[in-house]
Amino acid sequence: MSDRIGLIAGNGRFPLLVLNAARARGLDVVVAAIKEETFPEIESHGAASVHWLSLGELSRLIDTFRREGVSRAVMAGQVKHKQIFSSIRPDWRLAKLLLSLPTRNTDSLIGAVAKVLADEGITLITSTSLLEPLLARPGVLTRRAPGDDERRDLEYGRAVGRHLAQYDVGQTVVVAGAACVAVEAMEGTDATIERAGHLMSALEGSPSTLSRRLTVVKVAKPNQDMRFDVPVVGVTTIETMRRAGATCLALDAGKCLLIDGDQAINAADQAEITIVAD
Repeated sequence: MSDRIGLIAGNGRFPLLVLNAARARGLDVVVAAIKEETFPEIESHGAASVHWLSLGELSRLIDTFRREGVSRAVMAGQVKHKQIFSSIRPDWRLAKLLLSLPTRNTDSLIGAVAKVLADEGITLITSTSLLEPLLARPGVLTRRAPGDDERRDLEYGRAVGRHLAQYDVGQTVVVAGAACVAVEAMEGTDATIERAGHLMSALEGSPSTLSRRLTVVKVAKPNQDMRFDVPVVGVTTIETMRRAGATCLALDAGKCLLIDGDQAINAADQAEITIVAD
């Protein structure tokens, strides 16, 4: 790997961790920060340069990396799918790309951007290549293991999640009593968990055969491209689960980033939430 790398930064702490890890390896990092998404604190993490671009400015992104001598780049951090279809005005290059797509799911959108970058001499590399220690390892990661009911729910959730993932609909399924309470689409993981919690709250005080304990399952896609849209969970996910009444989190081992590492596991232990990766 050359001593200079580009970072296309979305929201959350993922880009900050990638930036810090790259610098620890002696790499100069040129950051393309998305105005609508990236945390402002990216400015204070020692990048060689930070360029603020709108989500629709694909040509400017390419020009910036070319000018900075970047031939390899990493995508890190979420870009909310719905942002792409909001009031943001795409430049001619992105507009042409969007019009050419037969479907507009995450893989087709970002995959097409990756191809455009490659055609311009900028190769996207695996987003987890600098953060492999944070990938979920197999087994029970918390003090508490899943109970029998939670195990049944996570197995059912995984089956549902894998079917949805084939179509790149979303990566998160929330289950209670072997019933699907919520599935993710454009809103993101935390909003899906919150919606499941609201649905459970609506049952409070009324007779129901449905368990109030939620299990959250986050899966990778069948052919997960580790260059982008890697499943990520962290302390915020655990806090959202606690508020929603979720007690179990199931992940795909080696395919999901525990972005806060031990902090996320400690937060789960404190909330009596079990995390298991298979």
